[in-house]
Amino acid sequence: MATIGSFKKDENGGFTGAINTLTLTSKVRFVRSEGTSDNGPSHRIFAGKTEIGAAWAKTSREGKPYLSAKVDDPSFPAAIYATLIEDTETAGAFSLIWSRRTAE
Repeated sequence: MATIGSFKKDENGGFTGAINTLTLTSKVRFVRSEGTSDNGPSHRIFAGKTEIGAAWAKTSREGKPYLSAKVDDPSFPAAIYATLIEDTETAGAFSLIWSRRTAE
């Protein structure tokens, strides 16, 4: 697993920051979804005005909240699955952690 993004929580329950990979460097926003179904994403992910993914609110076994995200870009061979978690070393910071796995 590798950290591919750094984010800060905004006043609307979303997150702003950037994703940096070998093929993508972009400012990104996690925008809280409105009126979602029980199975729908809690956040939509945007690079500028382009939607590049979605995220679902989850809770770890230890009771810590996180977002499970799916991010896609035409330059990727496949979608990236990542986890947005609070950074334990920096107050108010969140890290997007990439992993190569199949969908849950």
